[in-house]
Amino acid sequence: MMYRWATRAGRPPCIVGAVSTESRTLRFRAILGPGGLERDRSIEIAPDGTILAIRAVRDGDGPCGGGLAVPGMPNAHSHIFQCALAGFGEAARGDDSFWSWRRAMYRFANSITPEQLFDIARHGYARMLRAGFTHVVEFHYLHHGQNGVRGPQTTQAVLAAAADVGLPISLLPVYYRTAGFDGAAPHAGQRRFAHDSVDDFMATVEALGPAAAGVAPHSLRAVPAADLAELVAGVDATLGREAPLHIHISEQEREVEECLAARGRTPVDLLADTVELGSRWSLVHATHATQAERARLRSAGARVVLCPITEAHLGDGIFPAREHFLAGGAAAAGSDANVRISPIEEARQLEYGQRLRDRRRARLATEAGAGSVVWSWLAEGGGEAAATPAGPAGPRRMGRIEPGYRADFVVLDREGPHTRGHDWETLMDAWLVGGDERDIEAVYVGGERRVERGSPAGEAEIRSAFGKAMREIRRVL
Repeated sequence: MMYRWATRAGRPPCIVGAVSTESRTLRFRAILGPGGLERDRSIEIAPDGTILAIRAVRDGDGPCGGGLAVPGMPNAHSHIFQCALAGFGEAARGDDSFWSWRRAMYRFANSITPEQLFDIARHGYARMLRAGFTHVVEFHYLHHGQNGVRGPQTTQAVLAAAADVGLPISLLPVYYRTAGFDGAAPHAGQRRFAHDSVDDFMATVEALGPAAAGVAPHSLRAVPAADLAELVAGVDATLGREAPLHIHISEQEREVEECLAARGRTPVDLLADTVELGSRWSLVHATHATQAERARLRSAGARVVLCPITEAHLGDGIFPAREHFLAGGAAAAGSDANVRISPIEEARQLEYGQRLRDRRRARLATEAGAGSVVWSWLAEGGGEAAATPAGPAGPRRMGRIEPGYRADFVVLDREGPHTRGHDWETLMDAWLVGGDERDIEAVYVGGERRVERGSPAGEAEIRSAFGKAMREIRRVL
């Protein structure tokens, strides 16, 4: 079967849209640099989209790129197909939890076609760009056909959707082998996710070639600890020793209890006792990691990926972000189930969750305020989570406005509905506590203006195709 997006699927997976053959300069009224706010700055950008230099504005420095430029936010954890699930499974059924939601997700995952997946992913990725996500790490486990038949169609659909909207993507194919800590075989609802062995899975990774940025063992429920060392060795041999490794871990209390019962250790300890943790590892959620486990992952140089909107949506719990932040831990943000796609709302939910837990304010703030601190912390950690060796797809570093990093910017308008009346020094705090994408003037990826006043290119057609896919999906959900 020839899909209407098949001609797009061969395009590089991390297109940043740099079309210039010479360096160019953008100037901003202010930028959020690694050291904080800087007024009236020009940014020189190389043809490949990398920042070459930052300096005070001079005459002839080129067009004004807008008001306050903050680092583009890498989205460190996404299951893009799940954005079609928003609004389904919300009626009370008696045991409403992550586990009851998961049953609805399985029904949907078994029904979606590659054609529908392309339209859903394209819509979700366009929303990410509009909201200020400038890169996505796609935790991709919808591998196979509806009957478990092997083929590249779903992966091609995701890559083509990201390329179509111009959102750089780091694809992490997911290894999924068992249905629980007892080693049970995957059930029917998981057949599109599963591989029979590490060798079977690595054949899938090798077939993807450069489209695979790294690998994600799904979780310790779905990946026996005995497979982990073999999996890491396979990744090292196929993708290199710097290739990122991401894993869901300690998201739910029941998961921790089952791990203790089956393995005699909590999940983070089991992982750290089995493989060598390091900066290539991103631990997604880690909501119920113990204080000792959090210290262990920090000392290893690993980071957590926090998905506060999804964690609230699924009733997971609240990660102790304040303690992790004050101890110098690294963190990134992810949109996960994509029920609401907004990096500033992820940051707000993170800060407000700490306030609700502690019944106090300004939990992640410093003397510089909360907005710029939380945003910078998550953007830098997201850049580290998404980092892959440099190559033809583009520069490897992102998440900071600094020479050597990709020129990804979210430009905030001082006259936005939630930022009006603020000076540059308080604008980020105003955006954190009340703002949304309507306060964004533009979004740049690799120095190219991708979003203008909330509208990515082709938005009307993208929305129409998504609506059609959703009408079809409603029949199954």
